[in-house]
Amino acid sequence: MGITIQQASIDDVPFLAQMMLQSSRAGKKDGLFDLLFAGKDEASVLDMLEKLAKTEAKSHCHYKNFLVAKLDGKLVGTLCSYEPRIATQDSFVAALEEIGCENPLDILDVVFSCRFELNKRTLMFDFMEELEGFMDVGVLKELMKKSLLTARLKGYTIAQTIIEIGSLEALLFYKKLGFKEVAQRECDLYREKFGRIGLMLLSIEF
Repeated sequence: MGITIQQASIDDVPFLAQMMLQSSRAGKKDGLFDLLFAGKDEASVLDMLEKLAKTEAKSHCHYKNFLVAKLDGKLVGTLCSYEPRIATQDSFVAALEEIGCENPLDILDVVFSCRFELNKRTLMFDFMEELEGFMDVGVLKELMKKSLLTARLKGYTIAQTIIEIGSLEALLFYKKLGFKEVAQRECDLYREKFGRIGLMLLSIEF
């Protein structure tokens, strides 16, 4: 059997939580969710992420925004796509508050300080991740191909994603797919919290 791509279901939420945490860390000791759910062990952080994927508030982390990749029936990768006019920063804060995260804005200010002004008619990609051991079988390429096809059917012509400055592997992969760098933001607060100098906005027209 080859790679199959399908819409994520509520049954996939534990896997989505795993991939969201992996993506947020991006090789760092701590990522955004470690800060948001500070003091919790790994299992508890994953439990919070599962709840986040199922909130009434439709943040970008909601499971309905995800595609999943399967290989021989096994979940091996994810890709989230969302519309920034719908999955706003306010909806993310509302979703976090819904699951009991206290004062999320205190932490999110670190990320928001590096934010870009996004075009509301642009589709955003996030949480493009795959399980270790499946990096050479085309999982992410198939996820992106399906996502771009779906985006085109919805009338989108531009998609963007945000990665950390210095994430060379992610940058090389996105460039292979046709993405180009359009902006960078260096932020002292981001460097202080995550050890990375800031964020980079990438874009593709299709």
